[in-house]
Amino acid sequence: MFARTVTVRLKNNMAAEFKKTLENEILPLLRKQRGFQDEITLVAQEGNEAVGISLWDNRQNAEAYQRETYPEVQKMLTKVIDGSPQVKTYDVPTSTIQKTRAGSA
Repeated sequence: MFARTVTVRLKNNMAAEFKKTLENEILPLLRKQRGFQDEITLVAQEGNEAVGISLWDNRQNAEAYQRETYPEVQKMLTKVIDGSPQVKTYDVPTSTIQKTRAGSA
């Protein structure tokens, strides 16, 4: 498994609009991507910062998303964020997400 984190600084009073954009525009795009597993989004209690963690089946599919779809996602976020998103990538040696999904099926 492979993970991407995207950290953004939210514009003032835009946390609710950020969540709306994420749910209505970005998550539908992610769900269509080959190899996409899950998205976890964290918003600071102050509402000034957010971190998105996307999980992928492998590095190649995450990199394809980065090249082909992420530029569109960045455009969607311009109305709610200040500055440029900070993207980092990680190998995921362990995760309970697949076990949790298998257990709930």
